[in-house]
Amino acid sequence: MMMMEEEEEEAHAEVVARWQAGLARLVRDPLLCDLPAQVTPEEICSQVALEYGQAMTVRVRRVDAPEAPMPVVVVQSATVLELKKALRRFVQLRQERQGGARHLSWKYVWRTYGLTFGAEKLADDGRKLREYGIRNRDEVSFVKKLRP
Repeated sequence: MMMMEEEEEEAHAEVVARWQAGLARLVRDPLLCDLPAQVTPEEICSQVALEYGQAMTVRVRRVDAPEAPMPVVVVQSATVLELKKALRRFVQLRQERQGGARHLSWKYVWRTYGLTFGAEKLADDGRKLREYGIRNRDEVSFVKKLRP
């Protein structure tokens, strides 16, 4: 029984190693060269969708932080809620890669912070980004909500 488990672990490790080697080869492709070394299949699909015009990059900038805006990829017909989910995934992946805090309370984040485009709050989660006038490469601000 123990021998079988060890063989399964070795087989799994071998498959994972082959998978990672294949992803590393993919990332050397000029279309995908901007992706990180530990790329996820989701990031590859997003990059391909961008190339074919099926997705767009929304740059999300924290107004209280000097760092560069976060390039978040969403489908062309994305809603505000889909942008929020994509931002969450982007931050989670970045934290995993940097070895930072692993858990954020996104319920707290969205209760305390909001997204704005120009002077308009993106308050309706069901509304499409294009209804707010958001297009590819536009910048959305991540701002602290003011308490009444």
